[in-house]
Amino acid sequence: MKKAVTAKKSRAKDADGPSPSNMIDGRIKELGDWRGETLNRIRALIKEADPQVVEEWKWRGVPVWEHDGIICTGETYQAVVKLTFAKGAALDDPAGLFNSSLDGNVRRAIDIPEGVKINEKALKALIRAAVELNASKAKKKRPA
Repeated sequence: MKKAVTAKKSRAKDADGPSPSNMIDGRIKELGDWRGETLNRIRALIKEADPQVVEEWKWRGVPVWEHDGIICTGETYQAVVKLTFAKGAALDDPAGLFNSSLDGNVRRAIDIPEGVKINEKALKALIRAAVELNASKAKKKRPA
């Protein structure tokens, strides 16, 4: 019998070092430019859209937001902040936010260059849709 697991804000600090949330804080501060500001704003929108989101730090330095599975990652590059949705191809995107990784069968991404205003309402709707998709797949996996 599996134990019930409740969503948590972030993995607590353990013997391996700071929590994922602290690592994300550090990345934002380390960037110190428009990319840090953009990543911070995206992070706030994700938390507004899903207050039970879990922050993780994976693949040696990538912020990841999860709820019943990966919702999205927040990578930073020289010219863009890339928000990659793990199951983006399965999500409706009526506002046309996805503008990268459009060829794949699973993922979709949003590249946000400097100075571009984020459609916050549409992004939060996309995040909620990703959470719903993850939850529906998680329910199917659980035994009756």
